[in-house]
Amino acid sequence: MNILFFLTPKSEVAYVQEDDTLRQALEKMEHHGYAAVPLLSVDGKYIGTITDGDMLWGLKKRNFPGIRQMEEIPVMKIRRNHDNRPVHINEDMEQLLEKVTVQNFVPVVDDGKVFIGIVTRRDVIRYLTGQQKK
Repeated sequence: MNILFFLTPKSEVAYVQEDDTLRQALEKMEHHGYAAVPLLSVDGKYIGTITDGDMLWGLKKRNFPGIRQMEEIPVMKIRRNHDNRPVHINEDMEQLLEKVTVQNFVPVVDDGKVFIGIVTRRDVIRYLTGQQKK
């Protein structure tokens, strides 16, 4: 089985770019209801994963600034505690399964390390459940 079978393409994924502000990142995560999203460079490369916990600790470190002040804080100034490790589009399913067991989503990158989408744990579990029922 190919990783592309499980891929949610970038066009359907909520993500934050390195030039976004803390406020933009928080509002995007709130709007989509996510606790973690991919962080991308302006040229589309996967940098890491930013979580609501990372932002909370960043806010605490800055004495809980107001919403207007958050517009002045670059998201790249927020310390990330854990980045979801990506898989290459051509990696085998074993590599994907290894990562999806410890990550809610697995970023997928191409040969140039450009982010092309994610594979979610939920999608893999749904597939495996369907296979078991067959």
